[in-house]
Amino acid sequence: MRDSRPYILKRIDLGFQAWYTNHFLRPQFEYLGHSPWFMKPWHVKLFGGPICLGNYAHVIATPDKKVRLTVWSNLEGGGRIEIGNYCLLCPGVRISSALYIRIGDNCMFANEAFVTDADWHDIYDRSQSVGQAEPVIIGNNVWVGDRAMIFKGVKIGDNSIIGAGAVVLKDVPPNVCVGGNPAQVIKVLDPSRPIRTREDWYGDYKKLLNEFDQLDREKMQDNTWLNWIRTLIAPKKGD
Repeated sequence: MRDSRPYILKRIDLGFQAWYTNHFLRPQFEYLGHSPWFMKPWHVKLFGGPICLGNYAHVIATPDKKVRLTVWSNLEGGGRIEIGNYCLLCPGVRISSALYIRIGDNCMFANEAFVTDADWHDIYDRSQSVGQAEPVIIGNNVWVGDRAMIFKGVKIGDNSIIGAGAVVLKDVPPNVCVGGNPAQVIKVLDPSRPIRTREDWYGDYKKLLNEFDQLDREKMQDNTWLNWIRTLIAPKKGD
């Protein structure tokens, strides 16, 4: 489905989303870095704290796949989420902490990826609401695929890739791809090949924003208010 809105309407929408992020979401974070980009921020749900999210965060949420960052603990001093700079969280991502979760810079989490540092119930005493908990440490530039799950006590090395649907129950070394249930190493990355990160992409942030804006202007230059209203009332094939 193409975006039939007039260009100015999209600019207003982007401005409103930025306002909503700073007015409603920022106060819920212990720290939210500069230049965040939240898409549909009203579908991002924070519970508890402290939760920290670094600079140039890109968070995408949808009505059916909300992004949920949750800190809840009955452990003394327990529960904290720290996410580094230049990270991407896609729709449906859930990160739940009863103890401590740290995520490095330049990490990407695909649709419905899940990270937790606790069992959330004891095996034998299921009245306990946390159970066993161990910190989760995710290095820099880690890519977590669709519906992958990372469980308590896991450490993931820099640059590694967690394949779609993988269930990670033990440590992952740097520069590998893992997949399966339980996740196993399926590929070793070539350390001699440079990896371009999200930080590299954001290198000249103002230039990047100008490029996006120019693309919008070109793609939406023929969009009219009348045709946009028509697509809402009587959509046709190709709208």
